[in-house]
This record gives sequence, C-alpha cells and structure tokens, in this order.
Amino acid sequence: MAAARRLKRVVASQPGFLHIKSTSDSVDLAGGRRKRVNKNKKKNWNKHSDINDVDEFLEDVRHQERTTGGLLSERPDDSLFFLDVGHPKKDEQKGIYAVTEPSEGKKRKGKTPRPLRIDLILQHDSLVPPPKDVLAYQQPNAKKIRRIAQKAEQLAAKGVVPRRQKKLLNRQPVNRTAKKAATEANNNPDREYYDIWGQESKDTADPWYLQQTRKKRIKRPEKLNEKPSVLPAVEVIAPGGSYNPDFFSHQALLQEAHEVEVKKQKEEDKIERQLAVNREDTATEETVFREQVQGLVEEEEEEEAAAAPNVGEEEDMVVGAIALAEKKTERQRKKERADKIKEQRRLAGRQLIKQRQQLFQLRSIKAFIKQRDQQTKARQKQRKAKQEAEKAQPRRLGKLKFQAQDLEVQLSDELAGSLRQLKPEGSVLKDRFKSLQKRNLIEPRERAKFKRRHKLKYVEKRAFREIT
Repeated sequence: MAAARRLKRVVASQPGFLHIKSTSDSVDLAGGRRKRVNKNKKKNWNKHSDINDVDEFLEDVRHQERTTGGLLSERPDDSLFFLDVGHPKKDEQKGIYAVTEPSEGKKRKGKTPRPLRIDLILQHDSLVPPPKDVLAYQQPNAKKIRRIAQKAEQLAAKGVVPRRQKKLLNRQPVNRTAKKAATEANNNPDREYYDIWGQESKDTADPWYLQQTRKKRIKRPEKLNEKPSVLPAVEVIAPGGSYNPDFFSHQALLQEAHEVEVKKQKEEDKIERQLAVNREDTATEETVFREQVQGLVEEEEEEEAAAAPNVGEEEDMVVGAIALAEKKTERQRKKERADKIKEQRRLAGRQLIKQRQQLFQLRSIKAFIKQRDQQTKARQKQRKAKQEAEKAQPRRLGKLKFQAQDLEVQLSDELAGSLRQLKPEGSVLKDRFKSLQKRNLIEPRERAKFKRRHKLKYVEKRAFREIT
C-alpha cells in the first residue's frame, strides 16, 4: 500500500500533469490486511504489482492531447484565458458591419447561422495529428536507386552520357494524347462522384506495394476467357426425332442412323479380317519335323570348311596392313594437292556458269515462285479450315477416346401418335455427361470396375443339405 501511494505521489508531482477527470483510489478505500507476497520472484512482479495509478496518469495525458492538442501546463495563457468585454454596440454594428458585409438576400436577424447537428457529429474532434504513414514513403530497392542516381550525377558532371540515356534520346517521340488525370482536391465540387458502396475500389497506392501485400488481384490470362469448344451446351435434336415427325425428316434421321451402324459394322469386319487365321500358314507334322532336324547333319562339315580359309585371310590382312602403313613420297603429296586445287577450281567454275545461266531463267523462276506462293496460301487456307473444324470436335484429354452417344431414333412402326403413347428413351443424366465430354470440359471416363480382393467361398448349410 505504501509503495502504491508513494508511486502515485511521484506521478502527480510531475510538471506536466493536471487532473481533468476526478478519479477515486480504490486502494485507499479498501480496508483490511494486504496479502504478503514474495517480490523476489519474477512471476510475482506483474501479478501483484499495482499499476492503476500509472494507467490513470497516462490516460489523463492522452485525454488532454485529444481535447486540447497537448498538455494544459505547456499551453500559453492566451490560449486558455481571454478578456470578456461584452458584445459590440449597436451603432458600431450598424456603422461598421453595414460597410464590410455585403447584402446577399434576406438573412435571419438577431441570430448567426449555426452549423447543423449532423455536421458537428461528423467533424473530427481529436486534436492529435494523425501518425505518419511510413509505408507511403517506402520504395523498393531505395538504396540501389540512390546509388544509381549518385553515379549518374558523377557521370553528368564529367560530361559522360550513359548508354540507357542515349537510347532514350535516340528513340522516336510517341504522341500520347491521353494524359494522367491529376489528383483533385477533396473540396472541389466538380470532382468525380465516388460511391463508397460500389464494388470497384480505386487503387491509389504503389502497384508494387499492392502486389507484395496481396491486395492486387492477379491478372487473369486471356486464354481462360475462351471457351474450350464452340458447340452449344444443349444441342437441339433433329426434326425427325419428334413424336409425330414429318416423313422426309424421319427418313433422313433413319438414314443417318443407318450410316452410323454401317460404319461400326465395317470396323468390326476389318478387325475380324486382321485377326483371322490362314489355314495354309498352319504348321503340319512334316514342317515341324523339318524344323527340328534342320542343321543337325551338315553343321560339322560347314564348321571344318569355314575354319580353313580363315588362316589365309589373316595373312592377307597382315600384309594389307603393312602395305597401307607405307609412307607417301613428296611427289605423291604434290600431285594430290594439285588434283585437289584443280577439282575446287572446276567446281567453282561450274557454279559461276550455273549462276550466269540463271539470268536467262528469270521468267521461269518467277513463275515457279508464284506457283509455290499459291500452293502455300492454299495449304494455309486448308490448315485454317481444318483448325476451325477441329474446334467443333472433342479433343483427346485422357487415355480414353470419346465415344459418341447412340442416336435415339424410332422405327416407322414404333412411332406414337400422341405424347401419351410415347415411350421414354435415353437418360437426361447420361446426355448431360456426354455433352460435357463433347465440349472438352471433362475427359472421357468409364465406370470403375469393382475388383474383389478375396474370392467368395460358397458353403452349403446343414439345413439346406437336409432338404436336398
């Protein structure tokens, strides 16, 4: 208790402290014996230390700074006290104010215009200046930029122009009609209206700062805005698929379904032909016996005959190696050098003659170049048409190939005369799933096969065995 009162007296005796709020000390009012605590332990310092007096002092100082802009003891007397001499006389008001104040319409007599209550509430009542925004003055690589600027100043003093500055001076000027809009003052009534409830926010900070603080959105690639396929989400069925179609439209749909089935049948026949076994190529007992006996009798004779000529070949190879190792004479080298120069001159002469002859072939060369350009343009058109056609086709997105859905068509004897007699066909869920695959939104898939880990064991129960 004594320590707390002593601390309070020390705080209150400081030169810049003036009490504005009346505070009551709860410690003085509380009676009873205080708890004995060992202050030698560090964990008891903050737990059993009374700092209410210090908090009240700091709160009072902050209150004075908010209301008066600083401590009252440090403010001059002119700002705290003034001499009240009463209101000015009426004749002085009539004489002086009649000259200084212009008459702009009728004004309210006897009372000066006061601001509205809502304006007084919205006014900033704190006299403490706002803290300095440190982030607004920060620049990325500030030291590096300062060092580069100092080096540029030194070079400029010597009369040396940097290479980058030379490039900028040599660049052609660009006519930029659009200029940056200057920042308008807040008290300008003609400034652009800003909606505080709007969705778009004006980023006035540094772009690098916004990017580092994750406040700036990542630029979306333009390719993500393109659709993966030009096909519509819902394809309209052919007129022949109606419950009461026209005869010709129904026949056209039947013809289309027939072509699909014929194509499937041709593919199946092709696979059967490729996998068919030729009876002439099948092995018989005689061919099997020949294959088993082949090379068993004549093998030893061929080995003996092949071993004899090998000795002579080795001797010839040794002699040939010795002959190749002989040194060339000076005369042979000079002859080879002269022949090589002669061959080079002959080829150069032929090339010169060929170039001269091309002067007389300019017309045919121009015709050939024109024909080749036409072929190139035709191939470009063909390639572009192929690319446009491929946009409407499903791409290969996975290991499985897209299989088109079967056409839902009814035969002539299956047509119904009304919707009541119409039989439902197909599945809406399957149709949507195939549409997503066809438009390259998902890859073609197949149903996962269930593989049993352990085989099933069938046991015949006693009750069933007795019955059977």
